[in-house]
Amino acid sequence: MLWAAVGAVVASAAWAAGVLLVGGRSGSADLRGYSAPSNMCSSADYSSFKDEYTENDSSPTRTSLKDKALDESYCSVGLKKSGSSYADAYLTMQLDLHKRTDPAPEFTATWKNYGDSHTGYDVDPVEGIGDEAYLVSQDTTNGSSSSGSRYATLAVRDGWVTYTMSYSVYLTSYGEDKDPPALTDVTDWLKTDAKATLRQFQD
Repeated sequence: MLWAAVGAVVASAAWAAGVLLVGGRSGSADLRGYSAPSNMCSSADYSSFKDEYTENDSSPTRTSLKDKALDESYCSVGLKKSGSSYADAYLTMQLDLHKRTDPAPEFTATWKNYGDSHTGYDVDPVEGIGDEAYLVSQDTTNGSSSSGSRYATLAVRDGWVTYTMSYSVYLTSYGEDKDPPALTDVTDWLKTDAKATLRQFQD
């Protein structure tokens, strides 16, 4: 019985050491000095869109979360051109501070391979923003002025922090806006504003 007990203790110690060595317990979160604002709508920078969409959204949707495992801040804004009664396009922004788990493997799997699980989307890596970033886009308007949509998301990971900024516009027979900005313009705006937003969320 003594040898069995000793063997169990040794095995337990070896298992614990193995967990520590292979990273079963995560180290301190690599948050790079970021903090999540309580109001993303008033904190995020999306000024590049405001020359095209000059009217303010008086009631944007926002949420925030503070938890031991995750801090999150989210905003959805209706973009309106001058004179529009309703939103012509939509912009969403979300910042996540992953405080317990490194998001890198799942982030890469999700965004690098987005085109494999979503037909018709282009995926391009973006240099110069965070540790890794991907631009996902789709344009189904095909030159039409009455149907289709344009969509673009910039997803960024910097350490254990992730940020996504998404734009979408839908052309329909009853929509007021028949001249949305070109997708190339939108993707440039996303890159510019994502960089500015991440800078101001760092201490």
